[in-house]
Amino acid sequence: MQTSLPDSGYALIVKRDCPTCELIVPVAAELVTSGLPLHVYSQDDPGFPESVSDVVDDRELFASWKFQVETVPSLIRIENGAESARAEGWHRGEWRALTGVESIGTDLPEQQPGCGSMSVDPGMVEELMVRYGDSSAEARPVTVTYPMDPVEACFDRGWSDGLPVVPPTEVRLLRMLEGTSRKPNEVIGDIPPSMAPCTVEKAALNAVMAGCKPEYFPIVLAAIEAVLEPEFSMHGVLCTTDFVGPWVIVNGPMAKRAGMNSGVNALGQGNRANATIGRALQLVIRNVGGGRPGEIDRSTLGQPGKYTACFAEAEDAENWTPLATRRGVPQGKSAVTVFAGAGVQPIWDERSRVPESLAMSFAQALCAIGHPKRFGFHDAMLVISPDHQRIFSEHGWDPDRIREAVIGYTARPAAELARGAGGNAEGLLPAQIGDAEVINKFSPTNQLLIVRAGGPAGLISAIISGWAASGERGSSPVTKEISV
Repeated sequence: MQTSLPDSGYALIVKRDCPTCELIVPVAAELVTSGLPLHVYSQDDPGFPESVSDVVDDRELFASWKFQVETVPSLIRIENGAESARAEGWHRGEWRALTGVESIGTDLPEQQPGCGSMSVDPGMVEELMVRYGDSSAEARPVTVTYPMDPVEACFDRGWSDGLPVVPPTEVRLLRMLEGTSRKPNEVIGDIPPSMAPCTVEKAALNAVMAGCKPEYFPIVLAAIEAVLEPEFSMHGVLCTTDFVGPWVIVNGPMAKRAGMNSGVNALGQGNRANATIGRALQLVIRNVGGGRPGEIDRSTLGQPGKYTACFAEAEDAENWTPLATRRGVPQGKSAVTVFAGAGVQPIWDERSRVPESLAMSFAQALCAIGHPKRFGFHDAMLVISPDHQRIFSEHGWDPDRIREAVIGYTARPAAELARGAGGNAEGLLPAQIGDAEVINKFSPTNQLLIVRAGGPAGLISAIISGWAASGERGSSPVTKEISV
């Protein structure tokens, strides 16, 4: 492999698989015959061009990378070890001016555009950065040698959530970092519970392990920033004995660009973006912050959403304002909302045909979260399917009106909820009830988020119950605009 470049003369970078490079084969011979100090580098065939006897094998793309070639053929003049001029593609006048040889290319067309250099093929830039020591990665390298399997090595080092991860090679890291304009050493924030600083580069490593594509990475960064807001209380979400973990809801053009699922099986498996964005967030909490089950993560039972819980909202409906817009993000911008949620509770209502009846069904189901008599303690997210939302839309109901009606229908007589009433001790203490005759499931500090998602058929919606403490004592949802 070459390790040096000429200090003076001319470098010609070509490849056989390029019609313009084939076109200028006689020109290369003319330049050599004229006595021009020409060094020819071939990217794909050291026997090309045949008209030149001394061709440098550049299949490792050393010269192409060091000369930063984007187009072949490229003719580069070198003086005192540095480039002084360049011509890309074929243009008779430019080549004559660059070389001072007026006789070249007489029988060729005046000009012809070149082809893309192999050094800028998709994925090759990062490969060459690592190969030739131009990488800016700061992460400590871990060498895995045969017969150790890289996936097993990740398991052994505790980097996995229990499922296989993608080994975070330096090339994969650099490709992930291409997904954002933010600097790799920028600190996003301190990750609980250890409050270790998380840089963009550390987030990228975990996004690689989760299986993300670079175009997902800005969403991952926004989700990390959102859970680090004090009101979300990520430390509390980790150490509670409750079921909850971060749910990520994505709005705006970025969700479509990433190919996220907001339709059939939106809360389930099968979509790479949904699965890996949520997983990347969880791996950052685990690997950077140390939030591991059985240590600071004290959930009594947990739930599958603690692997990943992420989906896009279906925004394409009449009488529907997206969640992020309702929470202050300008219409048309991309954003994430994080919610400390547990598992999915289905709501079947195939009979209601008016919004009041359907809102009452939702309210009755919501009253069961946590416990049917546990009022004023829980947040919740109501995921309304398109078929159910259509019933509301046909009567002019938007999300705000749905929310108002549902909260109103959760009201229950205080006496029914008092401790011991109905033979069940669970319920509000008398001091909490006070003089109230009616208690709502959701107190003024509780949050009831409403989003739209799901397939085009099925009078089925869902509840994702929140943490059993809210407001100042627990977690509040956070919405964060996504920046690239």
